[in-house]
Amino acid sequence: MTETIRVSNRSGICEISLDRPGTHNAFDDRLISELTEALKSATQDGSVWGVVLTGEGKTFSAGADANWMRSMASASELENRNDSLRLAELMRTLNFLPKPTVARVNGSAYGGGVGLIACCDIAIGIEDAKFSLSEAKLGLVPAVISPYVIAAIGLRQARRLFVSAEIINGEEALRIGLLHKAVSRSDLDDAVAHTLHYLRKCGAHAQAEAKALALRVAGFTREDALRIDVENAALIARLRVSDEGQEGLTAFLEKRPPRWISEG
Repeated sequence: MTETIRVSNRSGICEISLDRPGTHNAFDDRLISELTEALKSATQDGSVWGVVLTGEGKTFSAGADANWMRSMASASELENRNDSLRLAELMRTLNFLPKPTVARVNGSAYGGGVGLIACCDIAIGIEDAKFSLSEAKLGLVPAVISPYVIAAIGLRQARRLFVSAEIINGEEALRIGLLHKAVSRSDLDDAVAHTLHYLRKCGAHAQAEAKALALRVAGFTREDALRIDVENAALIARLRVSDEGQEGLTAFLEKRPPRWISEG
């Protein structure tokens, strides 16, 4: 039994839905753990040939949960590092899953939600969804998800969105490569079904090798990802306990602008 996700297996498709609509499917430690385990189970299940990742309600994922952020704001640097490593394991598991993965982006995605989309092989979302790498507004950086986002949208666009934390819509997400298709909400299921139709025609072993080939030729191996994850977990842990990170997190939780805005 899971508390934060729903998992169903229909005709070889494992559909995993983030199931915290009351918090806009925001991340907390339980969701990270349950989603990681669900992905590992899908990998080991011989009846599963593909994974669809989506969200319940009208939001894909709002990123970090406020209560989770509150606990991390008061945690030590070591605790923050270990917490970040767990999130890194989730992203790494999804990115290197040896079966086709499709992000059914049913709504807006922020922070870590953007990371999940970037880790999927194919991303199909609605045109009016909003996307943001909003960490800099909190005095932080999108460290853990950065390798996957950069691989998806390229260095130039990543630099822009990392430092501006601006919000973009589905059409812009399509233009820069975060989404492969942007459709109306009413057409989303048909667009996903169309993609699954073509995926189903391919050999499972060939798909696994093709995915590994693309990553390897791009110089993005699991071993490299693990090394980068350790470095980035240390970075985000250091920033969370820094003066600026503490002020950014506190301001967010208190629903006020951080002091660097009023001082500017």
